[in-house]
Amino acid sequence: MENENRKMHILVVDDDPEIVSFLKRGLTYEGYRVDTAGDGAEALAKAREREPDLVILDIMMPGLDGMEVSQRLSQASDVPILMLTARGTVADRVAGLDSGADDYLVKPFAFDELLARVRALFRRRQPKEGELLRFSDLSLDTATREVRRGGEVIDLTAQEFSLLELFMRRPRQVLKRDLIYERVWGYDFDGESNVIEVYVRYLRSKLEPPGRTKLIHTVRSVGYVLKE
Repeated sequence: MENENRKMHILVVDDDPEIVSFLKRGLTYEGYRVDTAGDGAEALAKAREREPDLVILDIMMPGLDGMEVSQRLSQASDVPILMLTARGTVADRVAGLDSGADDYLVKPFAFDELLARVRALFRRRQPKEGELLRFSDLSLDTATREVRRGGEVIDLTAQEFSLLELFMRRPRQVLKRDLIYERVWGYDFDGESNVIEVYVRYLRSKLEPPGRTKLIHTVRSVGYVLKE
């Protein structure tokens, strides 16, 4: 167990008592402080009382479902959200990410994989020494997390920011999908996952509106490259 884990407070939200008990027991053993909620309304109330460092959130719940809870949490704070879902279709995954979740995990899942994703989300929240990265008319400040293109501020989510930072640290280099998974998500992803495509599409929609030069290019069957 890592000592720094004891500082981290995780809110587990699921209407299945067995899953809640399983996750609380396992995460507590790993050194995290764990709070639980059995439905969306209780989750929002507990998050208001004491903002967690991370939320593990089930989608299918009575009353307020996980999508609605994720949207409300994302509007109120930048707390990372790991969404649990029994539905693993592309549409379901995209809907979860669109709701404000930072990652998703399909049930049934291995606890070791959940831990890896939790660690990856916490790593991305660690403060880093400030650095200003530039490419073409694009700039990214790692300290303030401000992104600009042509002087215009671009609002990015935490995951979008991490992906763009990787591109800007390796301009004109073709980045393979495996490398992107490792550097941005911090663990080996399912090879069938389309999460990279989803986030590249998000970045393009924000960085490359009509009239702007395309910067992120697809290299078929390999990955992506940032170039003029």
